[in-house]
Amino acid sequence: MAKSSIKIRAKAKNGVVTVKTLISHKMETGLRKNKKTGKIIPAHFIESVVCEHNGTPVLDAQWGVAISKNPYLSFKFGGGKAGDKVKLTWKDNMGKSDSLETKVK
Repeated sequence: MAKSSIKIRAKAKNGVVTVKTLISHKMETGLRKNKKTGKIIPAHFIESVVCEHNGTPVLDAQWGVAISKNPYLSFKFGGGKAGDKVKLTWKDNMGKSDSLETKVK
């Protein structure tokens, strides 16, 4: 099994789940040039991030070139408890994607 590009933690407190994620991705804007060749580096960025709580979407984010390399994302949602499942999925503009599921602590 290949190593995931996602690190995720989810913690519940008083019915509110805090999700913290770190995604390893180059996030190229398509505006930089290769220093050796002088050619433009093609755009390669995450377009969509979806988070599900027990199969129900709680976050659907549409991203673009303005997001930094190796983006960190933190958000909260209500109605969760310890033992629930949280799944994060991303897709980029070149058709690549990754997904990771964890249990809420």
